[in-house]
Amino acid sequence: MAEEVILIMEDENNNNNSNSNHNNISVSVVIVGAGPSGIATSALLNSLSVSNLVLEKEDCCGSLWKKRSYDRLNLHLAKSFCRLPMMSHPFRTSIFMSKDDFIRYLDEYLARFNVNPHYCHDVEEAVYDEEEGKWRVTVKDTASGTVYEIASDFLVVATGENSQPFLPSDLPGMETFTGKVVHSSDYKNGAVFKDEKVLVIGCGNSGMEISNDLADNGAHTSIVVRSQIHVLSKEMVGIGMLLSNYLPLKIVDKFVSLLAKLSYSDLSSYGIHRPVEGPFLFKALTGKTPVIDRGTIKKIRSKKIQVFPDVVSINQNTVEFKDGKRRCFDAIVLATGYRSVAHKWLKDYKFLLADDGKPKGKYPNHWKGEKGVYCVGLTGKGLPGIFKDSKAVTEDIYRLTLMAQK
Repeated sequence: MAEEVILIMEDENNNNNSNSNHNNISVSVVIVGAGPSGIATSALLNSLSVSNLVLEKEDCCGSLWKKRSYDRLNLHLAKSFCRLPMMSHPFRTSIFMSKDDFIRYLDEYLARFNVNPHYCHDVEEAVYDEEEGKWRVTVKDTASGTVYEIASDFLVVATGENSQPFLPSDLPGMETFTGKVVHSSDYKNGAVFKDEKVLVIGCGNSGMEISNDLADNGAHTSIVVRSQIHVLSKEMVGIGMLLSNYLPLKIVDKFVSLLAKLSYSDLSSYGIHRPVEGPFLFKALTGKTPVIDRGTIKKIRSKKIQVFPDVVSINQNTVEFKDGKRRCFDAIVLATGYRSVAHKWLKDYKFLLADDGKPKGKYPNHWKGEKGVYCVGLTGKGLPGIFKDSKAVTEDIYRLTLMAQK
């Protein structure tokens, strides 16, 4: 079908959740993304009767959780820290929820708060019309091929920090590798790697958990640890988050670091080095979350998982490491994270974002840009950050909407 451009004008008498009529949609707010950030913001706006439209390029909400997460994924924080506004988690779920429990929570959240995302709608660009004082959002219905332009007073960037897998360019010879290469977004479980030699590149939570899963499934597992990391248990993180509500960060860090040393002792002989800063200060400074250990460290100590430093070069199936060692591998898993790509479609991104796609404003005022553009979930603070951001954004939009009506 040839692409058709239709201008969706505002009509105060139409329902904002209509999927059937593209020509007359009343919308004050366009929300891009139907992950936890987008649906939380929409739910709050719905509760205040502020018309909004959620656009999602995938065919479901929470696509990162439903399509790009490994089978054994559990939330690393207690469920009390991982709820969205206006709805607690069911009592029956475990304190550290499984991926499937969280997905059920998201689906129930949509139904309860009448959030109806427009799926398979890919935002191609968003620009600010200075003359009209509105955002013009060009969106493609990928099911039909039709292209639409939507006008709105406010624009919320809710595509998150994990919108596109990051493939590192600093692995010399990667293109010559003769085995299987999988990004963590495509990894489900280690069963298909049984008896194979697998190298995991990336030592964050995904890398550590995937290494653990591979070893449990009979793979000969190695992991590259290229940077300093804090290793904590989920209970230590919970204690730290609770104490941070009452005590200075330095005191919290000292206490949690003491617990970590008592539990894990010195891991430097295994190739794991702690930063000088404590775990919570380190995250605040660098955005790097502590590794939540779920059995990986025990396997590293027992040599079931080998730790290597940075990769120097790759030549077919042979990998040379910074310590001079060479090993052959059948597969490489890239647990190298994701990147936000909002600044690619948000043409006037400098009203909100820096050149790296992160908010220009400093925390805690990062969520608001100029000209009515906002962001939710772009600060590396996970679900607790989404909770705070969505409330702050919604309250500000509601305030400005009331002022405009006077």
